[in-house]
Amino acid sequence: MIARFFSTSKPIHLVIVILLTLTLFLAGRISNYENMISVGFILKQLIIYLIILTSIIVLNFLVSKNDLTKKNSYKILLFSLFLIILPITFLINNVLISNLFILLALRRIISLRSNIKVKKKLFDAAFWIGIASLFYFWAILFFPLIIAALIYYSIGQIKNWIVPFIGLLTVILITISYSILITNHFSEPSNYFDTIGFDFTTYNSNHLIIGITILTSLGIWSLFFYIKNLKEKIKRHRSSHILIIVALLISVAIVLIVPNKNGSEFIFMFAPLSIVMANYVESIKEQWFTEFFVWILILTPVSYLML
Repeated sequence: MIARFFSTSKPIHLVIVILLTLTLFLAGRISNYENMISVGFILKQLIIYLIILTSIIVLNFLVSKNDLTKKNSYKILLFSLFLIILPITFLINNVLISNLFILLALRRIISLRSNIKVKKKLFDAAFWIGIASLFYFWAILFFPLIIAALIYYSIGQIKNWIVPFIGLLTVILITISYSILITNHFSEPSNYFDTIGFDFTTYNSNHLIIGITILTSLGIWSLFFYIKNLKEKIKRHRSSHILIIVALLISVAIVLIVPNKNGSEFIFMFAPLSIVMANYVESIKEQWFTEFFVWILILTPVSYLML
């Protein structure tokens, strides 16, 4: 049974997830490529896939290092299934890159719990969020997550509160310097800022409706139990779980306000949602229901073939 198989943490689980996502990634990329397939094209796709692979590895490290779930592989299984449920996330390069930098930032933010090298972690987190926003502007909404971490981890020194803004300013200065060197003038701010939009008509396709409905329904159900069980978490880990909820809410805000909605924006939700769902799955006492929950996610993309 799949749920039972991934209930432990073994290298074979990562290998399976890698092969699964690689196969579907190449299938999606090749099916949407109209020109002659060349060696250069394949190499380019493999490089892009390395971004996905790195994202999975960073997520696995983030969760394991900070004990955000028990010792199992549910988080990487769920993350890969989310990608498959909304395969448009495989196709948009800038969103994939931006999400990787957000994961790197999230890793630094959660690690603030140790209270070691605080200033360096705050700078890194803000720097990665700034870089992520260059690829996908609304990723900048994750910056307040750093402020939330300063509050929940009770980091009160004034210097520490200034560091994240220095990290973000560093990205701005590098961007301006690059623009001057390449184009010999300042770029218009409008080249970097994006607008807000609430037009959801682009979601009006069977694949997106089914995928979004499943993720939303199971996500809300899992989040309810995640919040309910917060008091049972070890006190020193509780703040980290609260930050995961904040990250999930920020990702929802991104989905709501981005002007060009195509489904790829949901990728920012995948990491925090996989942690929330993994906590719920590992808490289910009835094995049959655990299998049922996981199989719903597995069969969702299979249902697309029948449409």
